[in-house]
Amino acid sequence: MNRFARLATRLLAVPLGLVWLEPAAEAAGAVPECWPAGAAPDPAVLACCRWVAEDGRPRFLSHAGGGDGPPFAFGGVPLIGGSGELLGVLAVADRDLRAWSEDDVRDLSDLAAACSAQMRMRSRSETVRQAREAAEDAAHAAAGEATRVHELLNRSELLLRASEDLAGTSGLEDVRRQVGDLVGGDLGPARIDLVLVRQGMLHHVPSPVDGGFAAPGGAGVTGTAGVTGTAGVTGTEAFPLCSDWPVARAVRENRMIVVHAPPESGGADAAAGRPPATPAFDALDHGTAVCLPLRGTHDTLGALVLGWDAPYGIGVDERAVLTTLAGYTAQAVERALHLDERVTVARQLQRAMLTELPDVPGLELSALYRPAGQHDMVGGDWYDAYPLPVAPGADAAGGLALTVGDITGHDMRAASLMGQVRSMLRQADHDHPGDGPDQVLGALERACRRLHLPASGTALHAHLTATGDGHWLLRWSNAGHPAPLLAAADGTVESLTEHDVLLHHALEPGPRTCAGRSLAPGSTLLLYTDGLVEEPGGDIEDNVGRLAHRLATAPPDVPLDVLLRSLLDAVAPRDARDDAVLFAVRVCAP
Repeated sequence: MNRFARLATRLLAVPLGLVWLEPAAEAAGAVPECWPAGAAPDPAVLACCRWVAEDGRPRFLSHAGGGDGPPFAFGGVPLIGGSGELLGVLAVADRDLRAWSEDDVRDLSDLAAACSAQMRMRSRSETVRQAREAAEDAAHAAAGEATRVHELLNRSELLLRASEDLAGTSGLEDVRRQVGDLVGGDLGPARIDLVLVRQGMLHHVPSPVDGGFAAPGGAGVTGTAGVTGTAGVTGTEAFPLCSDWPVARAVRENRMIVVHAPPESGGADAAAGRPPATPAFDALDHGTAVCLPLRGTHDTLGALVLGWDAPYGIGVDERAVLTTLAGYTAQAVERALHLDERVTVARQLQRAMLTELPDVPGLELSALYRPAGQHDMVGGDWYDAYPLPVAPGADAAGGLALTVGDITGHDMRAASLMGQVRSMLRQADHDHPGDGPDQVLGALERACRRLHLPASGTALHAHLTATGDGHWLLRWSNAGHPAPLLAAADGTVESLTEHDVLLHHALEPGPRTCAGRSLAPGSTLLLYTDGLVEEPGGDIEDNVGRLAHRLATAPPDVPLDVLLRSLLDAVAPRDARDDAVLFAVRVCAP
């Protein structure tokens, strides 16, 4: 429940979230980062949860306070069981007034539907446990049925693991991996195929093995022409839902279809060149295939297909196991599609906020942004470059402003704060023409404090101005950010270590320092965020040293975009847990 409370706070950008359970009437989903340490949820929030539970409908309100207590905003959606019974309430709250939008209502309702599905899944796992206990009792009472009971225990164990493992999945890749692990040992299929419906077509979901989806020990299904229907749905060439493939019939008719290979290669299916169940299967390599529709909340999502090399008997017990397994898989796929699409939108929004670099005579600029490797993480790393305004009394054009920053957090709130800080820093530069980057950062801090904007993190803000002899003057102010690297034309690299304290809304703004260097033709300035050099168990200083060595030994004429890609590949951790920015500026030769 903590996961759904946390997802709700991220999705709606509110500080507080919980899952209120019925009949226990306790806030089981109050997570540490949502509520003060050791504190219980506000009584007013719990009262609103009881109101939603009694009314049975979503409720969104914004209370102005007064005699009844301080102001607060509340949104809650009931969680419904499989028989329509009330399970609890998924709720979010804010200590300030807030206007709830239609998107807020829809997003919390979608997340509540996924939460309800998981709670129903857990309820079903209890039924599986009871079935297992009954099977164990039967084993003691009827020794002659030992083999059958053993098989039943194995199937019950499979379903128990399925209910637990698939309930914890967070993306399509995770779902397909868990399904492969679950069925690989117990049912022993030689091949697995997962297909999803998108716009009247069925798309294969590839596995991590050779781009296909193979059971342990089986051959992979290699992807050919890539087709993208939704976040994470790519693979072999799609085929129509209205086709004659048995898997397409299983989806259309919403029923299990069992297919046996023709007894000899000259059969009708072989003559037509048609695999027995799906285009991902080879008719000559498989004796039996079963197509299981994946039933979602509103529509059939697709199908799970299992294939065996030899004829495989599927009796009543086997059908029950396969149907239950398909039900768990469908719930996991539905949840994964919802979360994948939401995260895809978030990352597209974040990328849209990154700057298109300007063309500056005498300078070459290039930037590279790499998102975090985990799909449920978006971040606050950014870069920016824009022309500076002309200072009062100056008769020449202004220089260029450069920024690299990292707002604390890995969620939509961090990304939205990043966008606000970036815009406010631009405004500060244009409101203070002629002032140094230290004064501009100070103006940003004061503005954040006056506007109660809870922005914290690091930033390096710099001004570049041409000196008229092919050189450029670099002035910068560093608010706790990793030190940039300056590579001279002769290959020597200097770390610009001058810095001040980081940005934090709780710190009183104070004077900041400004440092300067002259950049000769052929010089390259590299700015980056800590996601490039920081990894669990690693030494940041060692990684910065490797980065400096790579920069020093790079050919002087290598294009900056190629240089940044090579630095990322050589230094960045393979299991990226944080997003990263690389931003380079090179002074062109006269």
